[in-house]
Amino acid sequence: MFDVAIIGAGIVGSAIARQLSKYDLKTVVLEKGVEVCQGTTKANSAIVHGGFDAKEGTLKAKLNVLGCKMYPSICEELSVEYKNNGSLVLAFNENDMEHIHELYERGLKNGVNEIEIIDGEKVKEIEPNVNEEVIGALWCKSSGIVCPFNFNIALMENAITNGVELKLESEVLNIKRIEEENYFKIKTNKENIKSKYIINAAGVYSDKINNLIGGNEFYIIPRKGEYKILDKSEGRKASHTLFTSPTEKGKGVLVTQTVHGNLLVGPNAQVVEKDDITTSKSGLKKITDGGRKSISNIDFSKTITSFAGVRATPNTGDFMIFKSKVAKGFINVAGIESPGLASAPAIALYVEDLLKEVMNEDNEELELNKKFNPIRPKNKPFMEMSLVDQKEILSKDKRYKTIICRCENITEGEIVDAINRPCGARTVDGVKRRVRPGMGRCQGGFCGPKVVEIIARELNIAPEEVLKDYENSKMLVGKVKEVRGETVEI
Repeated sequence: MFDVAIIGAGIVGSAIARQLSKYDLKTVVLEKGVEVCQGTTKANSAIVHGGFDAKEGTLKAKLNVLGCKMYPSICEELSVEYKNNGSLVLAFNENDMEHIHELYERGLKNGVNEIEIIDGEKVKEIEPNVNEEVIGALWCKSSGIVCPFNFNIALMENAITNGVELKLESEVLNIKRIEEENYFKIKTNKENIKSKYIINAAGVYSDKINNLIGGNEFYIIPRKGEYKILDKSEGRKASHTLFTSPTEKGKGVLVTQTVHGNLLVGPNAQVVEKDDITTSKSGLKKITDGGRKSISNIDFSKTITSFAGVRATPNTGDFMIFKSKVAKGFINVAGIESPGLASAPAIALYVEDLLKEVMNEDNEELELNKKFNPIRPKNKPFMEMSLVDQKEILSKDKRYKTIICRCENITEGEIVDAINRPCGARTVDGVKRRVRPGMGRCQGGFCGPKVVEIIARELNIAPEEVLKDYENSKMLVGKVKEVRGETVEI
């Protein structure tokens, strides 16, 4: 019997798991994917929004502002890179400037720190490559950027080292409330699990999970956003995150540097099926056109990859975080679209308070985990270490001497560590998200086969069993001649 079952291991589920690991609870996280961070979290803008955009009085506004303030300290604890680069909402005409003033007033009401309206000359001074037609901007100095993969993984790693259990490839099929014994029976594709309380953090499938207990308070509108990532040579063209004045459809196409120095441009917005992460020629053209509105001289021939993610947009217009009235002990954490990444640490605090309320109704209290350690030890990337630190780690593990990914200068030692850490990588893209082999110009064209070999060796599986990312996404299907039906001599 578990005390708490969290459904979903994206950024929100992992933040909640880490927060609850501070208490003496038997907590399990159920994730249907092969890895954590396979949903919306792995395919978003990576922006820690300041909090001026969300309507005042909403959960989005409250949790965005608080979450943004929490990022520097929590990223330091978890050894995750965070950059407080600030953001600019650009205006190109008087209508845009009216929106800018509205956002400014909203930001003040929401409690956003360090925001001001600046004129076009000031914008060009701090962003020299910006479109010459800019006439002003809202400057929010408190916003930032983060690597969402590393943050998600770090949260779950820290949760696991503090006692949380993670069950991967565990899709929730049914939930039954056992009233007489005050617990839930959760049926997954692998087993039946008992838990006193459930936290539904299933992303785009959170409405489906809520429906399993008879809830119908909301539904999710899956909205796809496509992106382009450009080479690091283009990353220098923007130091701030650049937005255009928002419309009723969203914040528009943004341009930002990533924490690793690439240029990220996107997203668009299109209602799709929940599992549609395809990119399209027309969609990517909108990204190109939208990006050039902010920086006209972006060289999109330097694009190294494109991708899409699906946002869990709620029909209610606000985060749906509440105790179910249908099933006692069930907490929904749903509709976490933008600014969900920025809000995640604060969402975890909010859910903690809801769980306390539910437990108090059962005459139970949360007791502190006296062994809780908030620190997640993690080495710097090998190439960023001092010579002294490099020599020290090489004296312990010679695998750090072998470069596997030449684009990003990633060593074999780093890949092996990524596989063998708590919540370790199980797929090629899982390794890629943790330590970046395949993130460079060649996109894994040279290092990919070696990464497959290392995963197979470390997990003690055949190379043909190694997955790219999702289930059934095998990297290899057999020897070429065998696949062709030709005779193979041994």
